[in-house]
Order: sequence, then C-alpha cells, then structure tokens
Amino acid sequence: MKRLLRNPSLLIGGTIVVIIVLLAIAAPWVTTYQLEDMDMRNRFSLPSAEHWLGTDNFGRDLWTRLLYGARISIGVAVVSVGLAAIIGTLVGLAAGYFGGLFDLIVMRIVDVFLGFPPLIMALTVVAALGPGVTNLMIALTAVFWTEYARVVRAITLSQREIDYVAAAQAVGASWARILVVHILPNCLGPITVLATLGIGTAIVAESGLSFLGIGVEPPTPTWGWTLSYGMRFLRADPWMSTIAGLCIMLTVLGFNLFGDGLRDLLDPRRITSGRRGRRGAIAE
Repeated sequence: MKRLLRNPSLLIGGTIVVIIVLLAIAAPWVTTYQLEDMDMRNRFSLPSAEHWLGTDNFGRDLWTRLLYGARISIGVAVVSVGLAAIIGTLVGLAAGYFGGLFDLIVMRIVDVFLGFPPLIMALTVVAALGPGVTNLMIALTAVFWTEYARVVRAITLSQREIDYVAAAQAVGASWARILVVHILPNCLGPITVLATLGIGTAIVAESGLSFLGIGVEPPTPTWGWTLSYGMRFLRADPWMSTIAGLCIMLTVLGFNLFGDGLRDLLDPRRITSGRRGRRGAIAE
C-alpha cells in the first residue's frame, strides 16, 4: 500500500480510468437526453447548463453522445486487447515450451505480422471484412496478438530451464499442468502491464479507423466518428471535434499512466530493493 501511495502515475491514471469507465457504464443514468434527440434551435451551442458539452449540427447533446461513444470506443479496445492477450499468450506458451520446428514456424508468422505497420494491417483486415464493430475487433486482435506472443515466448524460454520445471517433469506432471500452474503465473505480470498499455493504443487505432470511415458505422456514436464528423464544421464550430479529441487524449493518457504505474508496482527489482531497504532499517 505504501508503494501504491508513492506511485503518482498509478494513482492519477487509475483515477482517470475509473471515472471514465464508470461514466460510460452509467451513461443512461447520468444523461438527461436520448441519444438521437434533436433540437434544431440549439445547433452548435457551446457548453451551458442545459447542454453540458454543447450540441452538434443537429442539436444533439454532445455529453450524451460522447458517453455512449465511450462505451463503444473503450469496449472495442478492451475486447480486442483481451482476445489478443489470450491468443498471444497461448501461442507464446506453446512456442516457448515445445520449441523446435513449431517455434520456428510460429515466430516466422509473428515476424510477417510485425512486418506491416499496425494501422496498415488493421486497414487491410477491415477492408477485407467490411466495417462494423465485430470486424473492427477482429482487425485489432490481428494487430496486437503478436506482442503478447513474443513476450510470453521469451518468458517461457527462460522459465523452462529453471529447476522447478525440471522437478515438475520428474514427478510426472503433464505439459499442460506445467504451462498453466508453473509457467503461466510468471507471465501474468508482464501480460497485465502490456494489456493496460495496449488499451490506450487500441482506442487510438479504433478512433483512427472510425475517423477514416471504415470503423464503426454511423449512426453509432464513437469518439473517432464524432471527431471526423466535426471536421466538416471545423471553421464554423471547432468545439465538436475539440471535445472528441480531448476525450480520446484524456482516456489514452489515463491508461498509459496506469500502465506505467502498474509496471513500476509489479517490477520485482523495485520490490526486492524495497525489502532490502526495510531490512537495513530494521538492522540499524
């Protein structure tokens, strides 16, 4: 707890993430307008007591649309990163533990995926499958699973040479039990940190694809689509694009700070140095 309180990145990032996620979940209860309610007399209005974040070109409440858009943007990112983590972890465990030809084939496939820029890869998959929430999740999963496969494979390669794995093999433990019970727990820390940082990247990717018009289809509100639509009225009313961009920036900043703080919190070197410091203080 002391290390947690001394970690400003974790506290600030976690606070931002919790607030945004709770607002997105509670969107039906913290908004006073329906998603498609229009008020043509109040088009492009600035923030006021009636419309907290102003309105768009149809007089729709931006506070309502951005909260519901957070559900889509964050939901797509979390599901995509979760699927990528599961697939990459399974592939990395198998490649690192069994090695040989299987490891060679898997890592060459990973190299092929890494040879393409992430956004280009996502664009290719979405263009092949078509726009939509499900296809966007598939595209982002195809982009991010390689990171987890490489990290987990590296950890598995180092862990399988340690004595406790040899002892488990000597007593007749199956390869599945060794992977799940002995090696996987050592991978959970890096996977958690990588996933936390990856959610921010996935939000940017989803917003970029929606901005280009090949992500989530309108009229479903997302931050990227709101940003893209507001660009049409940037000269007359820049507020709509500005507030959507600020939502993306603040959310990604929160997840990145939270991931950095989590990495420091789970770093075994920091834990070891903290224990040594306490032991030295006690000895003195």
